[in-house]
Amino acid sequence: MLENIINYLVSLVADWGYLGIFLLMALESSFFPFPSEVVMIPAGYLVYTGQMNLYLAFGAGALGSLAGAIFNYYLCYFFGRAFILKYGKYIGITDEKMTKFEKFFNKYGEISTFNCRLIPGIRQYISLPAGLAKMNIFTFSLYTTLGAGIWVAILIAIGYYIGDQKELIKEYLAQITICLLIAVAIITIIYLYIQKRFKK
Repeated sequence: MLENIINYLVSLVADWGYLGIFLLMALESSFFPFPSEVVMIPAGYLVYTGQMNLYLAFGAGALGSLAGAIFNYYLCYFFGRAFILKYGKYIGITDEKMTKFEKFFNKYGEISTFNCRLIPGIRQYISLPAGLAKMNIFTFSLYTTLGAGIWVAILIAIGYYIGDQKELIKEYLAQITICLLIAVAIITIIYLYIQKRFKK
């Protein structure tokens, strides 16, 4: 069953090509998230088989992630918190969750738009408090693209190196996620330390 699903996703990405990667990653990164693994790991496997170009697949994935994040950003920027809570409830965004996203952003600052792109389950939503805070769009885009680019590169690498060993994908993703969480913690500590030093 799992093998059939993965084969279907590989075929879907192959049929839609780079535009499909862009659109699916934009959707994944926007208000209607689904796992980016189902897009970029198959893309990595297609790079391995020679059916896709590495740089074009990476560019489509990273730019798609940025497009979806900017969509979220401007939803909050122009329509505000009330709008997100009114319609976000249909896809699981509650007042409690939104408050947590805002507190996290306010506590860790703009660097959270980079860090959170590396954390599963959060990366899609950090754009919302950034939009509410009217964070500089250039800075937001830069941090988002850097964080999303790292994640896209990791998923492509998984698909490239172990895409034909599907049973290993879940194991490697779990290990990589733990490593990324540790890296996020270290980066955040360094960032806060530097911020504190400059404020003195």
